[in-house]
Amino acid sequence: MLIRPVPTLRWALDVLLAEAVGVLCWYAASESPLPPAGGVHEPAWVTVLVGVTLGAPLAVRRIWPVVVAVVVLVSAGVWLSLGVVPDYASTGPLAAAGITVYTVAVSVSGRRSYVVLVGSIATATAGMLIAGNSKAGPGRAEVAFVVVALGACWLVGWTLRERRASVAQATSQATAQAVIDERLRIAREIHDIVGHSLTVIAVKASIGSHVAEQRPEEASAALRVIASTSRGALTELRRAVGALRTEADFAPPPTLEELSRLAERAAEAGVQVDLTIQNGGTVPDGIALAAVRIVQESLTNVVKHVGPTTCRIKIRGGPGELQIEVANDGPPARSQTVDGAGLTGMRERVALHHGSLTAGPRAEGGFAVSATLPYEQTA
Repeated sequence: MLIRPVPTLRWALDVLLAEAVGVLCWYAASESPLPPAGGVHEPAWVTVLVGVTLGAPLAVRRIWPVVVAVVVLVSAGVWLSLGVVPDYASTGPLAAAGITVYTVAVSVSGRRSYVVLVGSIATATAGMLIAGNSKAGPGRAEVAFVVVALGACWLVGWTLRERRASVAQATSQATAQAVIDERLRIAREIHDIVGHSLTVIAVKASIGSHVAEQRPEEASAALRVIASTSRGALTELRRAVGALRTEADFAPPPTLEELSRLAERAAEAGVQVDLTIQNGGTVPDGIALAAVRIVQESLTNVVKHVGPTTCRIKIRGGPGELQIEVANDGPPARSQTVDGAGLTGMRERVALHHGSLTAGPRAEGGFAVSATLPYEQTA
């Protein structure tokens, strides 16, 4: 993880760095050339000017990296070529040039970064060669050192910029994937809620329309079931769509106790449900939600594709896993629906928890769904 200082601290560090480099360059310019180059030492104000031109621009290197690089590189080349800074004391100008090259590489992409690299190497090398015409001038080793040092500074900055770009891209992709996953989760929730409720409503509406004239009391009961189912569906839809809002949602997630209500609603649609829950009290919320949705989708398929029948639901909690079995006694010919969107949603829920799911017709008739949801036990 890359740690970047706050803007105020960065500004303070840049000012201190500019002062340190300025003092170093001033000290380098105050050195006299070694014999046999000799020569008269420059005035004091020129020595101060060297420190200012090479150090002061570094204070704003993050704001104008390319401009600062040009100013520092040109100044370094001039002072080296004029002999104001002796070649044996070129550490100061080299440090200033290396810092600007690093700054350009870490903050500027594309052709300008490469141009600054080549220009820095050419300027520093030319300045040293012009000043080193004497026997005391720099040799090939010194020039090669300058090239390698500036190239290393640029490479470090380029590597850091590429790493930051990679981290930013990975973060953006992770955020986009999280949004997609959340939308898919909400879509599955809405599918389960609407599919189950509308199935019950459609069945009871059909019954009510057939018996409205002959048995009005059954039509009235069907209307009551439709009303209660609609209200329950609206409540669950508000809770599912509430995940799209930015406000906190304090509604508790469904628990295994919700299965009793699902069994009652299925019974109202003509499916007799035998529900058994063993050791389900310590199941995590996510596992309980997945179990409720799997049972809900299974009952919806029974009501939709089989009709009045008997359905057995067994929920068994064990050490670190929850087992779910839903089996009905409907005719096999009417129960062989194994590729619907509902079963696809079940498989996705089970895969999310790294569990297993089997679904298909039973040899003795009917249809069975069996799922295992593992989870980590907490102390």
